[in-house]
Formats: sequence, C-alpha cells, structure tokens
Amino acid sequence: MTVATPKKAVSITEKVWKKVYGNYSASSGGANHHNKRCSYESEVDFYEDDDETTMELIQIGAERTKNVLILMSDTGGGHRASAEAIRDAFTIEFGDEYRIIVKDVWKEYAGWPLNDMERSYKFMVKHGQLWKVAFHSTSPRWIHGWYLAAMAAYYAKEVEVGLMEYKPDIIISVHPLMQHIPLRVLKWQGLQKKVIFVTVITDLNTCHPTWFHPGVDRCYCPSQEVAKRALLDGLEETQIRVFGLPIRPSFARAVLSKDDLRQELELDPNLPAVLLMGGGEGMGPVKKTAKALGESLFDKESGKPMGQLIIVCGRNKTLASSLQSDEWMIPVKVRGFETQMEKWMGAVDCIITKAGPGTIAEALIRGLPIILNDYIPGQEKGNVPYVVDNGAGVFTRSPKETAKLVAEWFSTKTDELKRMSENSLKLAQPEAVFNIVKDIHELARQRGPLFSVPYMLTSSFTSLI
Repeated sequence: MTVATPKKAVSITEKVWKKVYGNYSASSGGANHHNKRCSYESEVDFYEDDDETTMELIQIGAERTKNVLILMSDTGGGHRASAEAIRDAFTIEFGDEYRIIVKDVWKEYAGWPLNDMERSYKFMVKHGQLWKVAFHSTSPRWIHGWYLAAMAAYYAKEVEVGLMEYKPDIIISVHPLMQHIPLRVLKWQGLQKKVIFVTVITDLNTCHPTWFHPGVDRCYCPSQEVAKRALLDGLEETQIRVFGLPIRPSFARAVLSKDDLRQELELDPNLPAVLLMGGGEGMGPVKKTAKALGESLFDKESGKPMGQLIIVCGRNKTLASSLQSDEWMIPVKVRGFETQMEKWMGAVDCIITKAGPGTIAEALIRGLPIILNDYIPGQEKGNVPYVVDNGAGVFTRSPKETAKLVAEWFSTKTDELKRMSENSLKLAQPEAVFNIVKDIHELARQRGPLFSVPYMLTSSFTSLI
C-alpha cells in the first residue's frame, strides 16, 4: 500500500509498538529491544502523512516480545518453585524473546476466599484430616464443576482486570484452580484461538481433577500415571505431553562434583552424609528424627561417627535454634530456609523428607535414595508408592526406624544404598523444564507472528475503569 508524499520514516520498534499498544511509548519500561528474531521476520516500512498523520503498514512480519503470564499461588512451595523454574528456563533458552510475569492473580485481584487461599491451605494441611476431607469431597466432577462455575461467574470480571494489565500472549497455569476462570475470560474476549493456554501439573502422581480442563492447548504431565488420569478426565492425547516435573535449571545444569561441593559447604570429605528436610515450614518429626540419627550414626565401639547430618529447618526458627543448642556426637549442620538446595543435595548420600513432589524430583535428579517420613493426604499420598515401588526409597514414619535404615546404609548395607541411587537416576527427568518451554515455544511459532492480542474490557465492565 502506498501513501502520498512520504516525509518521515518511523523506526520499526516504534511502529510495531504503536500497532500493539496504541500510543504507549516504546521507550517506557514495558519495551525491550530484544536481539533474537524468528525466521518469519521481514522488513516493515511505515510513513507518516503530513495531512492526515496516519501510519500505513506496507509489509507485515516483524515480531515483538511475547508476554508470558504464569499463574501460581503460594499454597505449598511447589507451585512457586515450578513457576520460577519455567521462568528461568525461558530466559536461558530464548533470552529476551519472551517477557515472563509470575503472578498470583487471585491474591491481587480477587476477593475472599480466593485471595486468602494461602492462609487457608496452611491451616488445613496442619490439620491433615481437615485437608483430606476437603480434597476428596471436592473430587467428584459434579461437585467441583459447580463451585468452579460459581467462582468463575463471581470473580471473572476481577481476574479480567489482571489480564488487561499484563496482556499475555501465553498463559501458563501451575495451580489446579487457575484454569477455569482465566479460560472463561478468554472466552468472553473471543481470544481462545489467539492466546496460548497451557497447564503444567506440579503433583507427581496423585492429583486433584481440577487440574484437567479440556479447553487448554497443552497439559504437561509429570508422569504417565497423571497422563492416564488426564485422558480419563476428558483431555485428548494431542493435548497431553509427559516431560516430568519442572525443576530449577540449576539442578539440571550443575557442574560441581560431590567432593568440590563438600569442600565448599565445609562438610567432612570422608564421612557419608544424610540430609534431613522439614519443608519450607519445618514441618514433620524433624527434631525426633535428628536426635535418633545423632545416636545411630555414632559408633560406640570405636567412639567415632560413621556419618554426618545436615538439617534444613525452613522458616521454623524455633526448631533451628533448638537444634543448634543441642550437643551432638556426630558432625551436624543446621540450616534455615535454604536457597541452594542443588548444592546440599549434591553433597550428600541420601535424603529424609516428606513426600513433596518438588523435593522428590530434585532428589531423583541427584540420584539420592529417599526415606519418606510423611505426606499430605490427597495430592502427596500417591508419591509414596511412586518412590517405593520404583525402588528409589522407603517409607516410614518412625524416627527410630529411619535412623536405623541410614546407619545400615552407611555401614553394612552400602550395596542397597547404591542400588537405590541407581534407581533414582532412572526415574529422574532433569530436562523436563527445558522440554516444556521448548514445546510452548513451538506452539507460539505455529501460531505465527503475534502483532497484537486485542484485549479489551467487556462492555459490562468498562465503566469500572
């Protein structure tokens, strides 16, 4: 298309930015001049007309940075950890081709009870039977279908505001309650075919049916067991991919050896080590297990320790203080909330933890035999047979039995420890997070250049802005 008397050429970045976001300045904080370009990029020429000050698009094809909105909630540490792992993998693989936004849209935009899910969840899991009743009573589709439809009808307009702010080209849900309302908003907007929507399931085996929504473009399952459940709940095979649980790239791309890590972390290089975890909140029988290990890993005949212990107490400062004040006959390190778990797991020989999916997946990548000492009823129960039946660990709630097992692994049953380590590595899927982001990128590539996802507030809601 030609325009009379071209006078002033406008930069490609400014033209595309104005095309996408109107008069929002390309120099403002939202614009990133990224270096990566895809194969479908071609030259664009705009000219400004003196009389009508209009801009005409002659050839289309330039690409802009795509917005990726990851929906999560701090109801358990696994959802945020998976969201941040996906964010980091996008950055490693694609640089600034994608702008990644991790948000709890419920907390920021919705009302009660959605904006209070974190506190409610922590209360219920501390009272295990209460959570068990809630999990199983809402599993039938006729029950959760009704309450999700009610919440969607009540809160969709609030969530719509959040989507208007971030204008995502791709939405990734890493929480079971974050499919239904956003998909309803996209339906209102007529954007189901334009915005890519995927679910990344963060439960390793047992999972709530609300994870599964037939309207998603992809459902990334961490195991074949979860994929089978997705098929039973109405998803098509073409929607399902089984890559594993998304774990922080630092676990998949670690380069330090065990000897180097022990030197860095000031551990005894000659003693086998066990890592005792209490989760982010320092829950479970951590103190009783630690005291039992302190006794079992001390050889009374020789008067020397036959193992060392690292205890991660999470945010439980009372627990950490109590353990630090105790006297130990073996080398013990007490840690609070730890941000470099890939190093501590790389430095030890086995791990004791509750059956959290993220911790299990990380331990498998490190080839650690696992002693599971607890689980949250519902979503974590199935993780126990996943580990035990595959020969990667054992389950016991008894601190004394746990301590006895570790002592045997470090002395008379080293072959069993080695065999479980090999089984753990067989189950590990260290490239899962990279496979997920590459598949999402391929979905975006198949959609073609994303010039503008035309988000607009629905007419019934415009007056509130």
